[in-house]
Amino acid sequence: MIEIGENNILKVLRETSVGAFLGDSEGNEVLLPLKYIPKGISVDDEIEVFVYRDSEDRLISTTLKPKIQLHEFAVLQVEMVSQVGAFLDWGLEKNLFVPFREQGVKMAKGRWYMVYMYLDEQTDRLVASAKINRFLSNEKITVKEGDEVDVIIWETTDLGVNVIINNSHKGLIYHNEFFAQVQPGDQRKGFISRIRDDNKIDVQLQMPGFGNIEPSAARILEILKNKDGFLPLTDNSDPEEIARRLEMSKKTFKKAIGSLYKQKLIILEKDGIRLIEK
Repeated sequence: MIEIGENNILKVLRETSVGAFLGDSEGNEVLLPLKYIPKGISVDDEIEVFVYRDSEDRLISTTLKPKIQLHEFAVLQVEMVSQVGAFLDWGLEKNLFVPFREQGVKMAKGRWYMVYMYLDEQTDRLVASAKINRFLSNEKITVKEGDEVDVIIWETTDLGVNVIINNSHKGLIYHNEFFAQVQPGDQRKGFISRIRDDNKIDVQLQMPGFGNIEPSAARILEILKNKDGFLPLTDNSDPEEIARRLEMSKKTFKKAIGSLYKQKLIILEKDGIRLIEK
């Protein structure tokens, strides 16, 4: 079956003047336009393509990589606004449509918005929605405390930053847990720090507890090597300065340099830490 809105691995069936016709094992076919055919491709070869509908609603395939796929979230820019809705740049020739009913606030040309892409059952077209909460649910939690998860940065609130967990759940990273510069749409690894009684989920970008020490120590070593073996940070450094330079908390920094010192990998000097050359 050829899946709309997703990557498909299909076989080249035949070549024509307008492109190559690709097919699956069930006899379904789709056109790959001439300009997207890679050099050296031949009949019976397999090729990975993205399938969607073109401006004339014909099923079409491309080797271009879209910025979003079916049932995914992404931050996309508005290319134009018409009387029927907004159109987003998602990396393909035909823009991605957002009907007015799917806009939380009226979209404006040139602005960026977090959206979710789904297949409209009535039209069989790919469309996007900015009503993100409708596609997230914390009713049945599929993660547990301590799990490493995929996180998409969503929006800033008074408490912190809302995130999307594993394309399924809504979570929150508190402001005092942020030690990295992020933007909406950024994808990061995160860790579930707490699941509350009301099923709200707290997330950290750093591994909780001592499990974070080894990767943090490794990060400090890497930065030291790139900074001629010296880093002007100490136990007395400002937490914001540590977060800016290392994207970690002061507490994690102190534990990490303690570990490196015990391993005789660094020297603790008055004005910073220095890598021991071996």
